Amino acid sequence: MSLERPDRVDDDAVERTPDELEALLGDLVVDRDDHLNAPGFVIRPDTVQETLRTLKEQAGYDHLSVVSAQEYENRYESIYHLKKYDDPTQEVSIVVPADKDDPVSESAEPVFRTADWHEREAYDLIGIEYDDHPDLRRILLPETWQGHPLSMDYDKDRPQIATLPEHANPLEDHHKDAESDTMFLNIGPHHPATHGVLHLKTVLDGEQVADVEPDIGYLHRSEEQMAQSGTYRHQIMPYPDRWDYISAGLLNEWAYARAAEDLADIEVPEYAQVIRTMGAEMCRIAAHMLALATFALDINGDFTATFMYAINDRERVQNLLEDLTGQRLMFNYFRLGGVVWDLPEPREEFFSKTRDFLDQLPESVEEYHNLITSNEVFQMRTIDTGILPPEVAKNYGATGPVARGSGVDYDLRRDDPYGYYDELDWDVVTEDGGDNFSRLLVRMREVEESAKIIEQCVDLLEDWPEDERNIQANVPRTLRPDDDTEIYRAVEGAKGELGIYIRADGTDKPARFKIRSPCFSNLQTLPEMANGEYIPDVIAALGSLDVVLGEVDR
Repeated sequence: MSLERPDRVDDDAVERTPDELEALLGDLVVDRDDHLNAPGFVIRPDTVQETLRTLKEQAGYDHLSVVSAQEYENRYESIYHLKKYDDPTQEVSIVVPADKDDPVSESAEPVFRTADWHEREAYDLIGIEYDDHPDLRRILLPETWQGHPLSMDYDKDRPQIATLPEHANPLEDHHKDAESDTMFLNIGPHHPATHGVLHLKTVLDGEQVADVEPDIGYLHRSEEQMAQSGTYRHQIMPYPDRWDYISAGLLNEWAYARAAEDLADIEVPEYAQVIRTMGAEMCRIAAHMLALATFALDINGDFTATFMYAINDRERVQNLLEDLTGQRLMFNYFRLGGVVWDLPEPREEFFSKTRDFLDQLPESVEEYHNLITSNEVFQMRTIDTGILPPEVAKNYGATGPVARGSGVDYDLRRDDPYGYYDELDWDVVTEDGGDNFSRLLVRMREVEESAKIIEQCVDLLEDWPEDERNIQANVPRTLRPDDDTEIYRAVEGAKGELGIYIRADGTDKPARFKIRSPCFSNLQTLPEMANGEYIPDVIAALGSLDVVLGEVDR
């Protein structure tokens, strides 16, 4: 079957039992705190690096998905959610409690580069400090902000003063010799090529980029705290559409649905799974079409042809999604246990419109290749620029087309199956170039794979017996998962691994709701791609990441 991965011979790919992992860690483990998705090991806050390095180097846990942080009545806590790129079903949670009066924990950044931003966010919103962190300062809120918004003692009524400090060249001390010619350049936050409110603090040494630092937080909306204020059953589902608000609504909804359904042990009907799979791949095509359109606009200013052609194809997908859900962007179509309603009537008309779109798609993709990938200017701007080696991509926790463009064969639809993906025939797309051109090719080829998935779903739905079209499971009106139950679940979003961590406290609302944004982790890789390149290459690298700041900031 096309979903089978190449045979793995690495000893690190061998799955170890929880007891074997505990034996490997030895005295580093002080307690067990198993989660629904993975064994959990409690360690001392001064042994984080040793523990993570042991799991990474001796057990193959080379993917730090996310760092979840929270405050309890008697302690603070950081959780490092580890997986394997070769097999993401092998998971482990490293739980690190910190003292209530002095919340200090060792940083994981020397082991996993991606921990840099994740720990800065935990410090910013929760208040945990991380020893040995290379740059522990706020990341979403201004440096002058008073308090930590997700801490228990946060005073929301306290006046805040956000100053506008003068920007200084962060490399000033390193370039004072006569041959140096450095300049500090602000790119954004209000610039079309930053794809939203993103500020790039860029240092130029002559014409080359000496340093670039993404400055985020301009669109932070407290999405996690809003989810924690809503009930599982009814009030959280409208929020995910607003994370990646461009076109990944159903993919976002599925991330929450998968976590909550596994938390509450809800079995989704097979028919609803097929509908979910079809709708999710429509969203993926819409997202990749927008990425293609804006990337062409960034690189060679092609608005009249490529941008408008791709937007036209995107609109056709949006029309289908509107027929299915009633909305064009904020769908709110998934429900815990299924979907809100069946396919639109008359069904034959919906199937016909879908097949018409799929029939013309190959011709459109070929046209994009003629307009873009065969364009010499486009090739000069993207081939061998923005290089991201595979091991660097893994160290930053990169996923989705960004990782697969570097040859990292990682796709949760195949590697951690959900929905109806494991019953269908399709291929995971990878490119080995690791450059801006490869990331574009991955998205263009994934459009074709999504079309194959949608076509198979339509075939199934057309022949589905009418009396077996169950769109929802029998879900209790009020969900109250058991107290202190914890889970992390993820789906393959348009940008990569979109995950949700939930801790239940026995009520109908989550005690902690953490969003693992693929764009947040992917954006960290920009300095690796841009340093040593030229300003046009920075714009190309940023466009190739396909970030949406609503999902980065949340």
